[in-house]
Order: sequence, then structure tokens, then C-alpha cells
Amino acid sequence: MFVGHATLAFGLVALAALRYGASRERALALGVAAGLFAAVPDVDMAYALVGLAGADPSSPLAVANSFWGASTAVHRAVTHSLVVAVPAAVAFALAPTRRGVAAVALVGLVAVVGFVSGPLAATIVALFAVCGVAVAYGADQFGVRGRSLLAVALVGLGTHPFGDLVTGKPPELLYPLRVAVFDGRVTLFADPTLHLLGAFALELAAVWVGVVAALALADVRLTDHVDGRATAGVAYALAALVVPPPTLDLSYPFVFSVVAVGFVGAVPHPRRDRLLPSPVTALVTGLTAVTVAGAAYAVAYLAGIA
Repeated sequence: MFVGHATLAFGLVALAALRYGASRERALALGVAAGLFAAVPDVDMAYALVGLAGADPSSPLAVANSFWGASTAVHRAVTHSLVVAVPAAVAFALAPTRRGVAAVALVGLVAVVGFVSGPLAATIVALFAVCGVAVAYGADQFGVRGRSLLAVALVGLGTHPFGDLVTGKPPELLYPLRVAVFDGRVTLFADPTLHLLGAFALELAAVWVGVVAALALADVRLTDHVDGRATAGVAYALAALVVPPPTLDLSYPFVFSVVAVGFVGAVPHPRRDRLLPSPVTALVTGLTAVTVAGAAYAVAYLAGIA
């Protein structure tokens, strides 16, 4: 859920800001800052690049498995902890105006993590700190500072781990405390394919929240940018005949092919003067097509196992 983390935080904050009277420019700045903070915890995936060193480049599946296998060493641990998120958010909020205090707090955080979990974890949290400070400085340039900066940092860092509950290893929400909030991932359905389809639907929903917020900020109606070509996604139901039933262990054929359906949004319309649709129409139509395709595949799969 790499994209969904950011779009969900962006959408929630931007829509809330609009709801409570902020200008569109202010809501945009707050939303973008929240979305960027929501992406920061996944800097722990940098270590997964180590897994690519020994992978067979001629086998995409082997490369993917090596990448994800290496990520398990540190992914969804310290950077996904709510216990870490709070002091980190405070330090990030202080960074643009009280650099010394923020630096001491973040160096202390790195030292504690190093003491508890060793040098690899300390290196990851140091990268996490650098990225968080960079986002804070960027937000400050657009007037997001003080309590507002703290609030969006908390929303971004705090919502991120909950998007990881249904896929793979559950995040260590209370690290460094020896308390496991979840013993394993949250199971949406006992059937592994339905579980994967449910997780995919949650990701799409998170992306839609961000898109709806972006359209609201631009004062644009969603229905004005959904082209009838999005209904082409229905044809993806036929993929149930050729695409192996996806699971968390074998999701790539489904995910890559269903996302590819979104390119229908960028196809020129034969009955219109413009060669290409506008970027907004291409995005909204493409996302609608992917949503329709995912639903069509789910219906076909259910019909097949009924």
C-alpha cells in the first residue's frame, strides 16, 4: 500500500481543512504535507535493495521475491511504531524553528533504537529522521508550521501503519515495547484470493480519497471527468480464465495486469477533436476503469467458486 498511505493522509487532511473553512491553497499545503509524512515510514524499504544484489535479473519473479525477502529484516518495525511516531512528529515540527532541540531529540531517538535493536535499525531510523526533517522544512516553506505542522506529521505517521494490517507482516505498533498488538495480519476473508481482492479494494479506496480531495481542491466535479471508456474494465472479468487466482504470495500477475487497464484513460477519443484527454480525465477515467476491472474479476472469481 505504498501509494495509498500518502493519498489517504492527503485526502483526509485536505478534506477536513476544507470542511473547517481553510482556503483551497491552505488545505492543499496541509494535505500535501500530511501525504509526504505518511510516506516517510516506508524509507525502511531502502534496505530491501540489498536483496537485489544476488537476484537473477532474467527472472522478474525472483527479483521481486529477493526484494521483499530482504525487506523483512527491518520493514514495518521501528518506523511504523506509534510509540516512535509521537516524539518523531514533535521533533519534525520543531525542526524548522528550533533546530537544536529537534536535533537532540532525533539523535536521542537514533541512539535508543540502536541500543534496543542494533546498528541496522539505528541506520534506518536515522534515514527516517532525515526524510522527516526534509518534509518538515518543505512544509514550512508553504506556511505549514507550529501546531499545524505537528498535526499533519501525527496524521501522516499515525495513519501509515494501519494501512499495512492486511498484507504481510503486521507492523510493530508499540515498538520498542514487547507488546504484540497483532499476532498476524488481519484476515479479511478465509479464502486467500478474496483476501487479496479485499486488500486491493482497500488500496483503491485510499487512492480514491486522495483523488476526490484533489478534485475538491480544484473545484472540479468528478462526473465531468469520467469517460465512458472506463466501462472497458468489465472485460477484465475474462482474466479470471487466464490469470492465476491471486494471493499475497502470488499477486504480481493480477496487480500488474489490472493496473494496466487504467491506461484506457489515456487513449485518444475517436469522436473528439483533441488527440488526448486532459490529464485529469485520463487519471479519473483510468482509476475508474481499474476499479471496474477489479470488481469484474471479483464477480467472475466468485461465480467460478460458487
